[in-house]
Amino acid sequence: MQIFNLDKMPAFPYEERDKNVFYSTKEFKVRIIKLLSNEEIPKCEMDSFVIYYVLEGKAELSVNEDKSIIEAGMCIITEPGTFSLKTKNGVKIMGIQINKQI
Repeated sequence: MQIFNLDKMPAFPYEERDKNVFYSTKEFKVRIIKLLSNEEIPKCEMDSFVIYYVLEGKAELSVNEDKSIIEAGMCIITEPGTFSLKTKNGVKIMGIQINKQI
């Protein structure tokens, strides 16, 4: 068992996103995603299922052109697809990528 304090976990900018992975196995990967005001993650193809849990803030999440506003306390589960994320006032999210080949 491992315990992680997400409130105290540092988050690096999108350009250094690999540093935000705090747990990884062959089956899944867990990371913190933190965007400051007016930042965004451009469209990217994800070949894994993804679970997002919004820790703080609010953002617009786009999955395969379907857009939703997500905010603190929400959990989002998606199939593989094309993703993007943008925020006006900042957001901190825990993202779990699940390998669809398991």
